[in-house]
Amino acid sequence: MATIINLLVGGPTANYPADLTAIPGDWVGADRGALRLVKRGIQPVMVVGDFDSIDEAELQTVKQALAGTIIVKPDQDHTDTQLAVKSIFEQLNPTAVHIYGATGGRLDHLLANLWLVLDPVFRQWAPQIKLIDKQNSVQFFLPGEYEIQKEADKKYLAFVPMMPMHLTLSDEKYQLKAAHNDYPISWASNEFSGDTGHFSFDAGVLAVIQSKDDQVSD
Repeated sequence: MATIINLLVGGPTANYPADLTAIPGDWVGADRGALRLVKRGIQPVMVVGDFDSIDEAELQTVKQALAGTIIVKPDQDHTDTQLAVKSIFEQLNPTAVHIYGATGGRLDHLLANLWLVLDPVFRQWAPQIKLIDKQNSVQFFLPGEYEIQKEADKKYLAFVPMMPMHLTLSDEKYQLKAAHNDYPISWASNEFSGDTGHFSFDAGVLAVIQSKDDQVSD
């Protein structure tokens, strides 16, 4: 049976999906993400971080609501998100980890979150990791042939080779045949031709993004 662990990290709340409490599955909080879970009435099964972004009183609030383990980051060699992802896979053994709060705000944090799967330590888990915000979902793939399902609320589809590869898009609106890249590139603004799409590639790590426009007034 599939086991999904949701991880909330410290990105801007404006990028969250509408209601975190409606998302099924257990939750883990990384640093300030742990406090934000507790304030929404969500009891985390694990919290991770050096907790330098919350004060002592807030940390005590988190500890009182905690249903499981607290892991204090021992050094600055890893980000809170990296330590949380590693701890989740090693201790909770989920089928998938869905990460929220990983986009928006500081660009250095965004890049660290996107590039996490390139680290050999984390690459083994790349196909199980998904980044989600109110406009986007990002999945990661290792070399092979794949079929993906269109998300009902998303219009756009992007393929982002993060390392050198030959990429084939066989039945999307805009197709490729063994297109080679030497550096990261975003094949953006593609679309599904139906409810599924097929693609294949031979090396590296590929990010696939489903997205929609932000509904904001001018």
